[in-house]
Amino acid sequence: MSATADPTAGSDTPAAGFEIRPAIEADWPGMWAILEPVIRAGDTFTWDRDTAEDEARVRWFKDSPGQAFVAVRDDAVLGTGELHANQGGGGSHVANAGYMVHPDHGGKGLAKALCAYSLDAARAAGFRAMQFNAVVESNVRAVAAWQAMGFEIVGTVPEAFHHPALGYVGLHVMYRKL
Repeated sequence: MSATADPTAGSDTPAAGFEIRPAIEADWPGMWAILEPVIRAGDTFTWDRDTAEDEARVRWFKDSPGQAFVAVRDDAVLGTGELHANQGGGGSHVANAGYMVHPDHGGKGLAKALCAYSLDAARAAGFRAMQFNAVVESNVRAVAAWQAMGFEIVGTVPEAFHHPALGYVGLHVMYRKL
């Protein structure tokens, strides 16, 4: 499964000429170049800011039915995402996903394109819904993007995230049916 951006589409479409496809091991250096600064900043993801590269690789490249994917242009990784079951057993019909975009490509709709790709992949894998467990409420751009993609805030855990600059802020749980 791959997707190519439509250069004639609306403002949410990233710059023309990129493709979203399943990640391969050779993509890892470009993926880590995106993941590392996002993880170290500690303001949008709940990962430990000291997460080592090998641990990040294991977490991002999940075993089946999980999958990692990348948005690439001319073999350069612009953004990445991962998709997996939110829970096991009786909760395994709900997907979960995460996305990270290179700072040079933020605000161009790339995260929405990665999200759309994961929604299609989740449907194809038989998931019935997608849930984001920990969207940092101060990450207003992400909250707005996910709402534009049909997600609802179904709850907020107050002061559940320790933001390095803002102190304790809430974490939204966001959900949508597929």
